[in-house]
Amino acid sequence: MKQSILLLVAFATFSCSKAQKTEFAKEALSEKLATPDNSQIAFQEILKKHQGKTVVIEVWASWCGDCIKAMPKFKELQAKHPEVDYVFISMDKTADKWKEGIEKHQLVGDHYMANDGMKGVFGKAMNMDWIPRYIIVDKASKVVTYRAIETDFDQMDDTLNSLK
Repeated sequence: MKQSILLLVAFATFSCSKAQKTEFAKEALSEKLATPDNSQIAFQEILKKHQGKTVVIEVWASWCGDCIKAMPKFKELQAKHPEVDYVFISMDKTADKWKEGIEKHQLVGDHYMANDGMKGVFGKAMNMDWIPRYIIVDKASKVVTYRAIETDFDQMDDTLNSLK
């Protein structure tokens, strides 16, 4: 009996830790991000810009080895889903490194940078614990995938196919 209860508790804990959020925290929405032209824009304004479209958000950094390794798979996903809008949010420490990374890796989409990295206001509000991180928002502006990582490309492809 005790083993059954322990198993149930362990399952519930694991299930809850993997739960997907369906909306962004207010703190994340109001946080401003840097643009390539050195201006600032609130995250909620970025989302409004893509309203009515399916959006994939990639949170990455030029210094992140896993991010670089995942780029070919991400580009395959982009090629399979040209109808989707792609937004890149960098966790780089400097704008120079961020912009160099965009050019070096030929990242196609809209680009922004968190002003204070993964441990700053935006990173904390987004529960940023690992990059690369992928988020999918549907045409109704609902978050359908809040936490996907570089090993989840098949799942992301399936999700994007279901949203067509």
